[in-house]
Amino acid sequence: MIDKIKELIAEAESFKAQSKEEVEAFRIKYLGKKGLLNDYFAEFKNVANEQKKEFGQVINQLKNTAQNKVNTLKEELENTSTDSLGNLDLSRPGEPITLGARHPISIVKNDIIDIFSRIGFNVSEGPEIEDDWHNFTALNLPEYHPARDMQDTFFIQTNPDILLRTHTSSVQVRYMENNQPPIRTISPGRVYRNEAISARSHCFFHQLEGLYIDKDVSFADLKQTLQYFTTELFGKAKIRLRPSYFPFTEPSAEVDVYWGLETETDYKITKGTGWLEIGGCGMVDPNVLTNCGIDANEYSGFAFGVGIDRIAMLLHQISDIRLLSENDIRFLDQFKSAL
Repeated sequence: MIDKIKELIAEAESFKAQSKEEVEAFRIKYLGKKGLLNDYFAEFKNVANEQKKEFGQVINQLKNTAQNKVNTLKEELENTSTDSLGNLDLSRPGEPITLGARHPISIVKNDIIDIFSRIGFNVSEGPEIEDDWHNFTALNLPEYHPARDMQDTFFIQTNPDILLRTHTSSVQVRYMENNQPPIRTISPGRVYRNEAISARSHCFFHQLEGLYIDKDVSFADLKQTLQYFTTELFGKAKIRLRPSYFPFTEPSAEVDVYWGLETETDYKITKGTGWLEIGGCGMVDPNVLTNCGIDANEYSGFAFGVGIDRIAMLLHQISDIRLLSENDIRFLDQFKSAL
């Protein structure tokens, strides 16, 4: 066995390496926890007494030889690596790092969230694959209600009770089920409707809906909240509320913002009127409050929803909504300055 160890000493002395990986493999072989040295140290107790002195000496010699070889090779490889930089011109500029760009939908969504957070609204989120109760029934849209046809829905074929949410009002239902007034929350997210795809509409788009429930909430509170929002987002914006119908609010209104007719894009996205519908609003129907476990005799509230895509089109003069989902790098690169 002593002769075998001496052979390993000679082998370690003659070992050469071209990479740090080879040095590490050598170290593990000899000095690792399961390496040759540990095996020989464990064997020491079985060696005859008259051989233990010589056996111990050659084991220590093998250990020192292996450790010195590892240290020497590591130093040589580091010096070689440093020397290879000698021909480089360190004064040359480095390769440019390409900056990414935040998507215009994300830019606008974050701006809107920031505006409403300043007046006490928190952010709530929910699933995009929703059930019938949260998307329709709880919102005063029972089965066979004709107003369900207002939203062309994508249903899951194997289960007609499961669908892709048509609005983020479903998130508000979930929030009211788990929280008692006062409630002040906004729900941004992607929604889906089976609509024809054109320059002004798509089968999926992004909404941000708001909900405020408390005692003595009035339509005047709703109007002032929307005026604050549009002023903060667009500047000195003029808004108008047109009477409308939504099953979950009464009274209800459409929210339009006046953008003007200064560019060809303005004409296109406002159909030549200068006004653009950005969402809907209204006072929460008492039936919705009751369905969500809130006392409609004690509390009232308002809800609103705005289309993030259309607002992005306005703010960034985007003439075709399809550009927002086509991932064309030439289009996205324009928003690097809007991070």
